[in-house]
Formats: sequence, C-alpha cells, structure tokens
Amino acid sequence: MYDFAILGGGVVGLATAMAVGQRYPDASILVLEKESDWAHHQTGNNSGVIHSGIYYKPGSFKARFCARGNDSMVKFCQEHNIDHTVCGKVIVAVDSKELPLLENLYQRGLENGLKVTKLSGQEVKEIEPHVACIAGIRVPTTGIVSYRQVCQKFVELLKSQGRELCLNTKVQKISATNIGSLLITNNGSFEARLVINCTGLHSDRVAKLGHVNPEAKIVPFRGEYYELKPEKRYLVKTLIYPVPNPNFPFLGVHFTRMIDDSVHAGPNAVLSLKREGYKKTDFDLRDFLEVMTYPGFWRLAAKYADDGIQEMIRSWSKAAFVRSLQKLIPEVQAEDLIPTHAGVRAQALRHNGALVDDFLIVYGQNSIHVCNAPSPAATSSLEIGKEIAMAIPEQHHLRAAIGN
Repeated sequence: MYDFAILGGGVVGLATAMAVGQRYPDASILVLEKESDWAHHQTGNNSGVIHSGIYYKPGSFKARFCARGNDSMVKFCQEHNIDHTVCGKVIVAVDSKELPLLENLYQRGLENGLKVTKLSGQEVKEIEPHVACIAGIRVPTTGIVSYRQVCQKFVELLKSQGRELCLNTKVQKISATNIGSLLITNNGSFEARLVINCTGLHSDRVAKLGHVNPEAKIVPFRGEYYELKPEKRYLVKTLIYPVPNPNFPFLGVHFTRMIDDSVHAGPNAVLSLKREGYKKTDFDLRDFLEVMTYPGFWRLAAKYADDGIQEMIRSWSKAAFVRSLQKLIPEVQAEDLIPTHAGVRAQALRHNGALVDDFLIVYGQNSIHVCNAPSPAATSSLEIGKEIAMAIPEQHHLRAAIGN
C-alpha cells in the first residue's frame, strides 16, 4: 500500500513526485514508468529550452507556471550543478506585415511580467549577426538545458529520500478499492490511496483506465529537426525564433543552440501515425484509427488545412524546409543541414476541434490526471508538481500523515 502512485517517468511525473514528497515527507511514494529508462519520450526528445513564458495568455496556467518555472528550473540547475545556460533569445520580424504581431507579442511579454526589449534590425544583428530581419524582441530569461540530466537528478534525489521507482512497469488496469486504487501492471500489482497520472502521450487512455473522462483526446504531432553541420554552427549564437503565426498553434521553425553546443533547426509539425512515432514510417493501427475516427481531428484539419499542407510539404521536402529557415538566416544552405532526432508532442484535442490551449489537469475521486502538458511543460514541471501537491484532497493528506 502506497500513499501516492505517480504514473509516468518523464520530467512532469518526476517533478510531481518531488513536490508531493516535499509537502508530505512521511508519505510512501511510488513512481511507475513503462519504459526501460527515464525521460524516454517527450522529455528526452524536446529542444531543451527553458522557456520564458512570453507566448502564453496572461493568467493561464502556461503563463503563470512557465514564468515561475523558468526561475525554479534555473535555480534547481544551479543548486545541483546541472549544465545549463541562460542565453536569451531573439524573436524577429522579417517583413513589415509581421510588425503588428511582433508588437502584440512584446505587449504580451510585458503583461506576463517579463523584461523584454524591442530591437531594431541592426540591434538584432549585434546579437545574431547572420539574421535577416527588420525588427525583433530580445527575451533575456530564455535558457537551455538537458531535461534528461534534470530527470537523472530528480531520480537520484527521490531514491535518496526512500521513494520507490520502477522501470519496465506498464499499468494495464486500474480498479477502485475502499481506500484508493489497485494498479494492475505487467510487473505485479500495487495499491495506492491516490494515483497521479503524468503519462503524457497516453494520459487520456490512462485517465479512462481510472474511469475519468478528460473530455479530450491526445493527438500526436511529430516535430522534425535538422542539425547544422559543426562548421556552420557559427551562424547561430543563441536562439532565433520567427514571429509565430497567430492562426496556427505551433511556433514555426527556429534555430536552437543546444547545451552540447550543437544547433538544431526546426521543428515542423505533422500528424504522427503512432503516438510514439519518431520516424515518418512509424505506424500503429490503433493510434491511427483513433485519430481518423475522431470528429475533433477533422474539424481541426479543416480549420488549419493550408497550414497543415505546408507542414507536410516541409516534412517531405528538404528544399521547402530550407526555404523556411532562409527567411531567418539566408546563408543557410541544404548541404549545411543533416537530419537529427524528432520529437512527438502530446496535444489534447476537444471533440469540437479546439486544441486544448492550456495545461489540463482533471480530478477524479482518488486520482489526478495531467491530460495536456505539451511545451512549456518541461520548463514548468516543478510548478506543475507544486500545483498538484497543493491540490491533493485533504483526506489524502490525513491518511498519508497517519499512515493508515
């Protein structure tokens, strides 16, 4: 019998285990992960950015958690000697029609409490000499880290605190008991008073195993990247982003200098035919049919048809991908780029075709489910964990405290 069982060993699940343990130090905590290592999916395949929070609607979970999470993640890295860099980033307008959008983004940054700076095209060049633009915004608090390293430290700390962590353990069934839930897995059964679902790409399915309807379905989008050849890394000093299209829910292809000093270009955003589909050829019949038979997907596809077609073209045409990058750095050529890893974004989608724009946390009788945690969830992970720990029903607090 455990007081708390956290399902999912990515950055959100592990950060939540940390936060719950800090609030309830005497509680018994179990973490279950179906893979053979931690941070295997979204966490281990993202761009490693410590986001600032400039893009998100003021007052939303994303805006609040990201701004606070930026600070708490940097402090955590400093405290535990995890490699990271707060290098800042520039968001640039390449033509005059983007200037109003850039101004709106600047105002949003101010509303979210960020110290953002307007830049002329020449001032952008003083930071990023190879960028072609007419204006920009500098966001100084953006950083870079390896979230795999962050998770390794989380695991180390949790083990030192006596928490039980199990790899290769997939939850197959959840049954209600008199005092909580029984978790049936491929690696035995576990009982917990409260289950916290942080399973990312499978969070909607796990919620339904626990008889909770999140009223949204996870639709996987693959983000594909190229990497600049080492001799061309000089073209990018920090991070370079375009002004995002307000009519499209993704940020557009950009340049990111990683913590290992490599420079990644991307991602595009295309429907993945498998929830864990990191290659174009990956396919899972169940995952595919779930999306194809979901009315929300077709409503989304109709709304963003033109943008979606452009993303698919970039996926299959390197020349098209390069042209998008050349809008930011004209010197980049196709021969400068080599394919690198892809990531898969677990995006929750409503039945009416609306993307869930914020983090989505759903509460069951003896369970809490994080059912939408795409970017900036890694940046926000410590704050998401604190939110969940604070939201744990009082009866679970009392049971944990008295241990019965």
